[in-house]
Amino acid sequence: MVLSHAVSDSDAYIQCTFASRHLQTPLPRFKMPENSLPKEAAFQIINDELMLDGNPRLNLASFVTTWMEPECDKLVMAAMNKNYVDMDEYPVTTELQNRCVNMIARLFNAPLEESEVAVGVGTVGSSEAIMLAGLAFKRRWQNKRKAQGLPHDNPNIVTGANVQVCWEKFARYFEVELKEVKLQEGYYVMDPAKAVDLVDENTICVAAILGSTLNGEFEDVKLLNDLLLEKNNETGWDTPIHVDAASGGFIAPFLYPELEWDFRLPLVKSINVSGHKYGLVYAGIGWAIWRSKEDLPEELIFHINYLGADQPTFTLNFSKGSSQVIAQYYQLIRLGFEGYQSVMENCQENAMVLKAGLEKTGRFTIASKDNGVPLVAFSLKDNTFHNEFEISEMLRRYGWIVPAYTMPADAQHVTVLRVVVREDFSRTLAERLVLDITKVLNELDHLPSKNTNSQSHHAMGKDGVIKVSKKTALETQREVTDLWKKFVMASKKPSKVC
Repeated sequence: MVLSHAVSDSDAYIQCTFASRHLQTPLPRFKMPENSLPKEAAFQIINDELMLDGNPRLNLASFVTTWMEPECDKLVMAAMNKNYVDMDEYPVTTELQNRCVNMIARLFNAPLEESEVAVGVGTVGSSEAIMLAGLAFKRRWQNKRKAQGLPHDNPNIVTGANVQVCWEKFARYFEVELKEVKLQEGYYVMDPAKAVDLVDENTICVAAILGSTLNGEFEDVKLLNDLLLEKNNETGWDTPIHVDAASGGFIAPFLYPELEWDFRLPLVKSINVSGHKYGLVYAGIGWAIWRSKEDLPEELIFHINYLGADQPTFTLNFSKGSSQVIAQYYQLIRLGFEGYQSVMENCQENAMVLKAGLEKTGRFTIASKDNGVPLVAFSLKDNTFHNEFEISEMLRRYGWIVPAYTMPADAQHVTVLRVVVREDFSRTLAERLVLDITKVLNELDHLPSKNTNSQSHHAMGKDGVIKVSKKTALETQREVTDLWKKFVMASKKPSKVC
């Protein structure tokens, strides 16, 4: 949710050319209009404004799915009016959710017998799933401390500084101290040894990330499990692990089946995954899976009967659309293991194409790893004159949305660009992006630096080495003047288009 804010009086009304056929007066922007509008006018007003949104397919900042098959789209639209919480009225939808939970739990190697039912729940996304898992850990820790007659008012969670902001939200909203392992240049994930050093008797869990938002790298959950087992044996604690597999949960089982990160490790008690990321469903679906019933305290589950039957519920929200649950089930049975594996392999191959193209320019250092989420994070080798934020800004002229950001502490001096490779990002688009990045680099090479402290000029030589030469302020001013003159003269040329 974005907090709203008002704007100046001059922007208090919406003007729409097409809607003027039906509407003679401007529409108030922040106040409900007095009268109804024709449906055509309402549609056109909104449609005109939405034209200024970015193209989701070219939004390379997002991990969220932007394409599904038409057949799945039909199922989504057909279920738009179903409230998932009405389990008694929509029992088939409830059954589909339960099937998804069991399929995902077994994908994550939950220790289940053939006929045993998995413990899990569908959520709006991984943020809600993390909140639920964190609450389960907090309550489990509090119950044990109370039974031992020990203080239970100062819980903490150990994470890396690279965690997604939802972990900070959980800590602040539910009064849990967040103990972060700082990063360092060249190592942008949580160090398991440093994490275990931060664990104390008040630690409700250690959160490991399978697919860092910053560079897609998988943290070493196996090493974390082994080190934490040793510490638990030495101290008598039973500090568990939660795996935030929001991005990597639907990747690792298909690309790296031998990698031990899930319920095969005894200390992993819960896992969250985003169905709307590499689960290949539109935004609005996540999953929280627990190892066993013992890991989800019964007192957190509510039972209601005012919708027609006894319904257990463990969610932060109540009403929720059914469409994404149905879409997740469609993808799971439509693609199967073979289909998901094919999609993930294709994404990884396209990421390698993009990486190779960027390396060929000779201008970038790659911050991401080949094994992990299929994305490419990269930094300029020399950002003395122009930086990654300028590249991000200029790429928007070509329609690309490529984020630039600084790393968390203690690597905040490092800035990277990141391209997430989703199913709808083809090899052709990867090659096109490299060409457009090259164009941007060439443009920047001939523009004065925005850094006012620098009066140097740089350009790429034929040998691939950046040539640097000092210029006086007068030379810089003359160069800007010449560039402006060329621009003005070019704009005066007659157009060849009739």
